[in-house]
This record gives sequence, structure tokens and C-alpha cells, in this order.
Amino acid sequence: MMLSLLLLSATLHSGSDDTARVASRSSPVSQQAAPALAVTQADSIVVEKGPRRMTLYFRGLPLKTYAVALGPNPMGDKERQGDGRTPEGVFRIEAHNPNSRYHLALRISYPDVAHRMRADALGVPAGGDIMIHGLPRGFESVGAAHLEQNWTEGCVAVTNKEIEEIARAVRDGTPVEIKP
Repeated sequence: MMLSLLLLSATLHSGSDDTARVASRSSPVSQQAAPALAVTQADSIVVEKGPRRMTLYFRGLPLKTYAVALGPNPMGDKERQGDGRTPEGVFRIEAHNPNSRYHLALRISYPDVAHRMRADALGVPAGGDIMIHGLPRGFESVGAAHLEQNWTEGCVAVTNKEIEEIARAVRDGTPVEIKP
């Protein structure tokens, strides 16, 4: 399995916020936040980078929590393209992409005005292509073991089964809050 993770890291192209790198990770298990509620429709998403989890909510009630992989430098807000960070703030799901290089992808509305202004002030590109996505095509067998490493370049990654569930539960326009 570790060989698969190393191959995953080595074969994904660099230079895009929708690609991969590596760092360490613990428990790869999704958790039910509210077992009585089925994940049928969520009206908001909260990603907590520190504990590396994402929770879907409906009317303020947690529906389900997922363990996530982030970029190799997950702490701190995204400042520029290629910094390996996941942006922090409130965004929206802009689009569902069934034809992504990953097994489904939900585009997040990054960069927002504040992130563009900060990048401009630094004289660097803000980056883009921040997604919630599954595993890269050809790496489906890695499954939950992908959580052993932070391998994206700023995206939020879950298993293929999980992204299918998430994509069914959220609509374009759904708010996404990404916290430290």
C-alpha cells in the first residue's frame, strides 16, 4: 500500500492546486456525526484543517464527518499558487466536475477578492483549481490509505465512495467554510 502512495505522489503532475504531494496522517475512518440523519442533502460544509475533517450540515445539524487529506503545508491560509496550503475562509461550491482527473471534483470559489488582493500585494499568482475531490484516476485501490499522507496541493481529498456521496448531497452554491 505504501508503494501505491509513493506512486501516487510521484505520478501526479505538479504546479496545479489540484495535484499531489506528501506528509503524514492518522486515522482514515469516516465518522457518522449524527447517525439518525441520512446524507441526502447538505446545505453547508465545514472543513477543519487542524483535525483534518470535513462535516456536511443540514439546517445547522451535522450529517456526516469525513477524514480528509490536504496539501503538504496545510497550516496557515493559502497565499500563492504552489504553496501547498488549503485556503481559509468562506467559499461556495462553484461546480461539480464529473470529468476531473480525480474521481469527481467539486470546485471551490477560490480565489475570492481578499485572496486575490493579498496575492497581488505580494506580487504572486493567487492560484486556483481548489477542489473537494476523490482519488486520481488509476489510484482507486489506494482507498482510505490516501489519508496517511497530505498529498494534494491545496485541495481537500476524500475516498471515491465518499466524494460520490458528497457530490449527491451538495448543490452548486453550497457554502464551504474552511477553518484553521
